[in-house]
Amino acid sequence: MTEEVIKEEEKESTPDVWSMDDLISLTDEVQTGTIEYRGKVVEYQFCELVEKEEPKFKPIPDSAPEEKKMEMYTEIGSKRILAMLEKANEKNPEGPCITQDHWGLLPTTLRYQISNDIMGIEQESRENFQL
Repeated sequence: MTEEVIKEEEKESTPDVWSMDDLISLTDEVQTGTIEYRGKVVEYQFCELVEKEEPKFKPIPDSAPEEKKMEMYTEIGSKRILAMLEKANEKNPEGPCITQDHWGLLPTTLRYQISNDIMGIEQESRENFQL
C-alpha cells in the first residue's frame, strides 16, 4: 500500500465530529422524516427538545410493579415524541404536521414506527407487533 492510499483509508475511517454549535442548532431545526406504512408513505416533521421542553413526570418508584413501570415509560415516550412533533408544527405550520389530536388517533403500530424513526431506533415495530 502506498502512503497516499493509507492516508485515504484513515480519512474514511475517521468519524465526523459534531461541533457544539451544530448540536445546539438541532433544537431549532425542523427535521422531516418519512416511513412506509402499509404500502404508503407517511411524512412527518419534528424538532429536538432542550431539557426545559421535555415533558415532566414524577419519578417512578422502584417498588412499582413492572407492568406499571412499563405503562409509565410508554406514556413518557409518547409525550416526548408528541412534544417534538408539536414544536416542529409551531415552527413550520405548513409542513407535514401530526397534531396532538392526530397522535392519539393514529394506529399504535404507526406511532411506534414514527417514534422509533425519530429516536433513531433501527428495530422495526413489526418485530414486536405481528399482524
